[in-house]
Amino acid sequence: MNAIWWAALAVITALRLIVAAASPMAPDEAYYWVWSHALAPGYLDHPPMVAFFIHLGTSLAGEGNLGVRLLAPLSAAIGSLLLVQTGRDLFPGTKAGVWAAILLNATLLFAAGATTMTPDTPLLLFWTATLFALARLRATGEGLWWLVAGACAGLALDSKYTAVLLGPAIVIWLLWSPEMRRWWRSPMLYLAGLLALFSFIPVLLWNALHHWASFAKQGGRVGDWSPARSLQFVGELLAGQIGLASPILAVLAAAGIVIACRRARSGDAAWTLLAVTTALPALVFLQHAIGDRVQANWPAIIYPSAALAAAAGLSAAWRRWFIPAAALGLALTLAVWVQATLSPLSLPMLWDPTLLRLGGWQHLADEIDAEAARQGARFIADDNYGQAALLARLLPKGRLVIGLDPRWDMFDLPKPGDNFAGQTGLLVRTARRADVPEWPTWRDILRLGMLSRARNGMVAEEFRLYRITATGETRGLAVMPSMRDAP
Repeated sequence: MNAIWWAALAVITALRLIVAAASPMAPDEAYYWVWSHALAPGYLDHPPMVAFFIHLGTSLAGEGNLGVRLLAPLSAAIGSLLLVQTGRDLFPGTKAGVWAAILLNATLLFAAGATTMTPDTPLLLFWTATLFALARLRATGEGLWWLVAGACAGLALDSKYTAVLLGPAIVIWLLWSPEMRRWWRSPMLYLAGLLALFSFIPVLLWNALHHWASFAKQGGRVGDWSPARSLQFVGELLAGQIGLASPILAVLAAAGIVIACRRARSGDAAWTLLAVTTALPALVFLQHAIGDRVQANWPAIIYPSAALAAAAGLSAAWRRWFIPAAALGLALTLAVWVQATLSPLSLPMLWDPTLLRLGGWQHLADEIDAEAARQGARFIADDNYGQAALLARLLPKGRLVIGLDPRWDMFDLPKPGDNFAGQTGLLVRTARRADVPEWPTWRDILRLGMLSRARNGMVAEEFRLYRITATGETRGLAVMPSMRDAP
């Protein structure tokens, strides 16, 4: 890698750190921040790695937005370096790795996602690290790289359940490529599998102790079947990838996957590895889209191998689009960063994805705080887990925020306590839920009015506000950690 590459990576990492510190936090990020205050081997939604990433980041940089997101830009930088080396090992003498890293960093998924903290952050890091270890294995023939691959695959499993696709992909790679079949006779392969399993055992034990709640939640999606809406779901899946990759990069990535699958037919180990780590997940997500909606970020694991396949396999005519594609992706990323941090434009949600996730939360929290003062409310309750976590970060010190959801019984978080009974509070609920709030914890429910979450005059969401009285029942309740109470 030349000096220009190092300088570019340093600049984009520095910009990501600035955006991570300056942009508002989304509810899901705040929810994962709560996880970091109740560390456990597992959670209802995902494995625990994102909580440990946040815990490490806040230990180094404090409880602010930069601390929560600190490891996201750093993980993106490390992942870029690993991808460059992966390209060198799979395609020696080419610049495939460098171009793959450039293309990947220019996608909205990777560039914008590297300024936020979600389970995809550690997942992409450890998924790419596994690819790196497998490429090193193929290049060097040293069996010890199996152990590195196993460790990284296990850490990817500890990040997000999507990483389970690594196992079948590697098995197909070893069966399909004649060059790799000899490893079936090596004990290192089986030790790598045991190492990955060992890393995942705490997640398994947590699920066993919690009625397999996380597996039931995620695995329950597998059997979804809704062919009447399959065209809609598949269309949304494809549109989401075009949006997150940016249009030109999406076409290049798709072309790279096709090239990888074609060249894998010969059994070439490099192309087979790229084919199985792109086509297999793509088929799984496509199958899922036949029955249910696929979130746009789920196929993120396909991107590193797809970028490498495009960089290594496309013809000169295709490669002429690399620079325009990277320029467009980075320009779109810069626009998203500016809108997320400074909000100079007043745009509806259709044209401004940052409004839906990030816009107007502090103003909403200020309005809730003012109404709590007028009502003499002791606490603020919210039955949306992400909103409750975010309010805990945004409301002033002294405002007790209580999450209301059965999931909180799986957390080691404080309960409201015996003196909770008879206390007056406010309940915040999204207006999308038209049902009357019913919960044994509350009585004397009185609707007060409506509040809006808006930015620059554009309304993102409306909420109903209720005055409630607590009964003292604490099942399904937890007191959210307060950022302002942190040292």
